[in-house]
Amino acid sequence: MRSNGSALALGLSTMAMMASFVIWSLFSPIAGQIQELFHLSTIQKSVLIATPVLLGSILRIPMGIYTDRFGGKRVFASTMLFLVIPLLLAGWVHSYWLLLLCALFIGMAGTTFAISLTYVSRWFPPERQGLVLGLAGLGNLGGAAASYTLPFVFNSYGLQWVFWSLAIMIVIITAIFWIGTKDLPAPTKVKTFKQSMVVLKEPSTWYLSAFYFLTFGGFVAFSVYLPTFLKDLFRLSATEAGVKTAGFVVIATLIRPLGGYLADRIGSRRVLVVVFAGIIVASLAMAASLHQFTGFSVSCLAAATLLGVGNGAVFKMVPEVSSGNTGAVTGIVGAAGGVGGFFPPIVLGIIKDLSGAYTLGFIMLMLFACVCLYMNHATKRMVINKQGATAV
Repeated sequence: MRSNGSALALGLSTMAMMASFVIWSLFSPIAGQIQELFHLSTIQKSVLIATPVLLGSILRIPMGIYTDRFGGKRVFASTMLFLVIPLLLAGWVHSYWLLLLCALFIGMAGTTFAISLTYVSRWFPPERQGLVLGLAGLGNLGGAAASYTLPFVFNSYGLQWVFWSLAIMIVIITAIFWIGTKDLPAPTKVKTFKQSMVVLKEPSTWYLSAFYFLTFGGFVAFSVYLPTFLKDLFRLSATEAGVKTAGFVVIATLIRPLGGYLADRIGSRRVLVVVFAGIIVASLAMAASLHQFTGFSVSCLAAATLLGVGNGAVFKMVPEVSSGNTGAVTGIVGAAGGVGGFFPPIVLGIIKDLSGAYTLGFIMLMLFACVCLYMNHATKRMVINKQGATAV
């Protein structure tokens, strides 16, 4: 029965995405310890943290299209099994550059975002997409799980078993996912890659990409770099920083379905006005409180709430861009969000090395939020599909 299948598709794909995101986020909570083991500079550490984000973002585009073509079950399971290879190899390397190469392929875990949302969206009608895709996005809690657990695993068993325990976990999750899910019938007419990429001609694809670059990119950047902030600025231990980062991830992730629900009820554009304006204020507040723990913490929690709501609101509009090309749009917009999480850690590392402070990074975040606020206003009557539906 389809209703039962839809519940399993949503539940198990969220579980699988959560497990994959533990892997995608694994370097951030233990970056300080890795820096000491391999004697890394701040920039080298930032590159290691950001490298999985890069591949996991760029390859969301083809993986979303492949999910449309071959079905989410097969694509999801094969992607998770692939992760076993770099995880096993990473446990044996003793060179920074080899570890960086493993980190690149571990980035495939980030593509499960596009796979999961494309797979789940096919099971539910348009009027439920906002809430359902918000619930599917709870897989982002994997970042919080990584922050809570991986410092403990590292301290108790060493770096090798951080990688190897995750390899064992993903094999088990893959088996559960494969047994419990099924695919809907494939489309009768399979589109080529070129036909799928016609969505690049849709202005709304680019607007949503910019919005998601800010909301999801900001979420990823904070998730992977907040431990560094907390250790550098306030001298917290890796475990303390991991727990507080997990709180950020949990808030931003749990609030995401609310963003989708509000978008279903009052329209994504109205929700995003509040989100972008709030991010402007939160960015300035963080820049002004870099040496005040309470003020910085409150500002981060506000940012987590706003980014989470924004993520849900943006993805409400994704299935409406081009009928039959949800995978392509999901991949493109998701890639933009992931790339938005790749550059900030590197830029922040450079800013810190050159200026000795992170202030300029938060000013840049504020300026981009201003740009998105203007774009959202300028696209009030934005056409989001060939039938003339609009995002309001």
